Amino acid sequence: MAPVLVLVESAEGSPADVSLQALTLARSFAGGEPLEVLQIDPDPGAAENLGDYGVVSAHIADHEGIGSFGPDAWAATVIQLADGISAGAVFAAATDRGNDIMARVGARLGLPVAVNCIAISAGSPITLTRQRWGGSLLEEALLHSPRPLVTVALHTVVIERVAGSKQVEVLHSRADVNERDLRVRPAEHVAAPSGGVSLAEAKVVVSGGRGVGSKEGFAIIEELAGLLGAAVGCSRVVTSAGWRPHTDQVGQTGTKIAPDLYIACGISGATQHMAGCKGAKRILAINSDAEAPIMLNADYAVVGDLKEILPAISAEIRKAR
Repeated sequence: MAPVLVLVESAEGSPADVSLQALTLARSFAGGEPLEVLQIDPDPGAAENLGDYGVVSAHIADHEGIGSFGPDAWAATVIQLADGISAGAVFAAATDRGNDIMARVGARLGLPVAVNCIAISAGSPITLTRQRWGGSLLEEALLHSPRPLVTVALHTVVIERVAGSKQVEVLHSRADVNERDLRVRPAEHVAAPSGGVSLAEAKVVVSGGRGVGSKEGFAIIEELAGLLGAAVGCSRVVTSAGWRPHTDQVGQTGTKIAPDLYIACGISGATQHMAGCKGAKRILAINSDAEAPIMLNADYAVVGDLKEILPAISAEIRKAR
């Protein structure tokens, strides 16, 4: 079997957890064959620990025009590297970036792309399981392709290390991209107003929904989040009302999260929202409506007025400290 290529994204100079999840699924598919990665992050230090996840080589594409993201440029680079190492398959995490790049790879090669996969087995054809309808449906499918292109559903695969890991060989190569490939690329980066805690990576997330009542009502959400070192999230209706920026939205059309604890305040729990927080290990729901759908999905439920409950929780945390 040929090597398997995995596109790896980074978070603060280290491989992102969602990419480590993709590596784990790719390793099970490879069946002992080598894993090679293409790093979006140009920092060689981000590859130092990839040997713990079965990686033998980390490729870093050098081109001043690519930057952190240019979808066509990265698609061209993925194809060049896959051809260069005769990759039998290409994997990526099903992030916005990963799905965008892999869709363009598939379009250029005329190959199908299997997105949001949670399990996959080698064979002819490939057998796979993938999420549909925001994770509410699992689809068993067969993939007929000479080079499977796969994205791995976020927070659905348990990260596993390998025994006897080896040093990763870091290889720099000149990316052969043209001006057409560089027409779409970042003009500038604007930091999200999240107070320094990444919503996607946070261990605790405190979210508010329609029940918060107003933009000003999020003050008690922010207070509790600050005490817990948590990120602040929200539902789609909140962003639609202009109370919070879209970067704070948790859900199918927002950010998919997998914190140790998700505190949902005044959120009804629509299917689209639950698709974004289903990776949470524990859900605490605070809602005045005992029949709200989110109460059925919560590990802990508190029925009452969040404007009374949240300040009381914050006060108790301060006393304990």
